[in-house]
Amino acid sequence: MSKTFSLDVVSQFDLSEMNNAVDQTVREIQTRYDFQGTGSKISYDKDKQLIAIESNSELKLETIVGTLESKFIKRGLNLKHMDKSQEITQSSMVYKKSIPLVQGLDQDKAKKITKLIRDTYPKVKTQIQGEEVRVTSASKDDLQNVMQLLKGADLDMPLSFTNFR
Repeated sequence: MSKTFSLDVVSQFDLSEMNNAVDQTVREIQTRYDFQGTGSKISYDKDKQLIAIESNSELKLETIVGTLESKFIKRGLNLKHMDKSQEITQSSMVYKKSIPLVQGLDQDKAKKITKLIRDTYPKVKTQIQGEEVRVTSASKDDLQNVMQLLKGADLDMPLSFTNFR
């Protein structure tokens, strides 16, 4: 009887860690002297997976984004979960920026991951299951090598590994 081992490659973040990172950023903005009286705000919409930031200057807005990034790093969240490609909008004296949060693997990204794994480790089997990729092998070492390969690859998506059995 041959035993097989498996793991799932996913692109997800911990919602409680995300809440904590945004809450810590809110508290820091409220206590910092340079943000007093500027009307700077940050909010997190869990349903839309969107972080909304507003302030009275573009410089302060970028400072808030930098503070949020530092909180992400401290909480162990990957910065690739933030899609910062949207432009800053201005209406009267209020600058706004929306940062959508990215999670989940679409078909193209999943195919890219499976192709990379199959090209490097032909004995390892991959299977796309919705928004995750199941990787199976007869050797735990192969699975750990696949994990190292994906961590070292320059992919434009944040990856995490679950169900390592």
